[in-house]
Amino acid sequence: MNRSLYTALFHLGLPLIGARLALRARSAPAYAKRIGERFACNLPPFKTGGIWVHAVSVGESIAAAPMIRELLLRYPDLPITVTCMTPTGSERIRALFAGNEFGGRVQHCYLPYDLPWAAGRFLERVQPKLAVIMETELWPNHIHQCALRKIPVVLANARLSERSARGYARFAGLTAPMLAQMSWLAVQTEAEAERFRALGARPECVTVTGSIKFDLSIDPELLRRAAALRADWQTTARPVWIAASTHAGEDELVLAAHRQLLQSDPDALLILVPRHPERFDSVFELCKKAGMTTVRRSSAVAPTAETAVLLGDSMGELLFLYALADVAMVGGSLVPNGGHNLLEPAALGKPVLAGPHLFNFLEIAAQLREAGALLEVADTAQLAQQVAALWHDPQAAERMRAAGLAVLKRNQGALARLLDGLARLLASAAPRPRG
Repeated sequence: MNRSLYTALFHLGLPLIGARLALRARSAPAYAKRIGERFACNLPPFKTGGIWVHAVSVGESIAAAPMIRELLLRYPDLPITVTCMTPTGSERIRALFAGNEFGGRVQHCYLPYDLPWAAGRFLERVQPKLAVIMETELWPNHIHQCALRKIPVVLANARLSERSARGYARFAGLTAPMLAQMSWLAVQTEAEAERFRALGARPECVTVTGSIKFDLSIDPELLRRAAALRADWQTTARPVWIAASTHAGEDELVLAAHRQLLQSDPDALLILVPRHPERFDSVFELCKKAGMTTVRRSSAVAPTAETAVLLGDSMGELLFLYALADVAMVGGSLVPNGGHNLLEPAALGKPVLAGPHLFNFLEIAAQLREAGALLEVADTAQLAQQVAALWHDPQAAERMRAAGLAVLKRNQGALARLLDGLARLLASAAPRPRG
């Protein structure tokens, strides 16, 4: 498949895309809003000549936030336009960069669909000096339209699993020219660098910079607020664990593990945080069906001694909810979704547990596992057993806490390497006419 055929198929698939938006809007009404932005229509007014950063959804937005803040500090005259594809990502971007801290220099909209005319219209409105795409969100027409305008395109914090590489390889006629048009791929590991080169990226444009997720910085105030809230809730002495970023089919497993824990620790509290907001209501009903007294975080009602589950249904609080717990289980791993960011709970000093499906974070998982900072569990019984063991063995929990923090410290520096590379590209970028 070449880019022309891809574009034709994309146009033919637009009715299906519209139907999918309508279907998703049933559970998440925000999908029915701002449709025009997805076709580069009704875009907000933009200051031109800055940096465009694309972060597809919540996880990428959080990963990109330190980079964006540094870019705002280093380049006070440049606006930053941040795009995403999902309402939850949009909410997160606005929460991260709302207010006057940076003088309104962060601009935001949905990324238009990967159609040449939509991508071209978007770029003519934004006229960036540099495009930065987070992780693995590759769109052939957007990248080609940047190449036509001599806009350098960077794939930042790039990762590519073996499975994803096989998928891209099946469309070599589309993938290879796209990767060859990219100015720089700042890749997390050497194995991933080799996969990008094999797919068609120019070898001199691929650099192993590490994962910027290791450069996560925790505000001490967050830990103080979490400790104060646990005291207010009178849960300081209660054993508390969190299952975060869970997916469909995973919540049942977590609740079954919690039921086992309640047999030996009847005052145990589970903080359950579904990955997608549209599932908050259904997971709440699932908790009630399981016979567990459940409080929703969004209700601002404090859990009582009878509360078995706190449902984390508030936006932008994941780190804070991690801080409330004694032990953390990272979701998307008990079911084959590939897992989520293992470093956030580790950075907060929490012992980290996960299921066996961690193919999105193989290198990070391997480092944490080898250091003794990660325990992998195969099923509900093992999950309950390991959580209970960490509650009742403070020394083991402390060893895992220290090991996780050591892994983070040992791998930091990727953000600085990424920013240095972006600076070189900005310095050499061709000047764009102002619109």
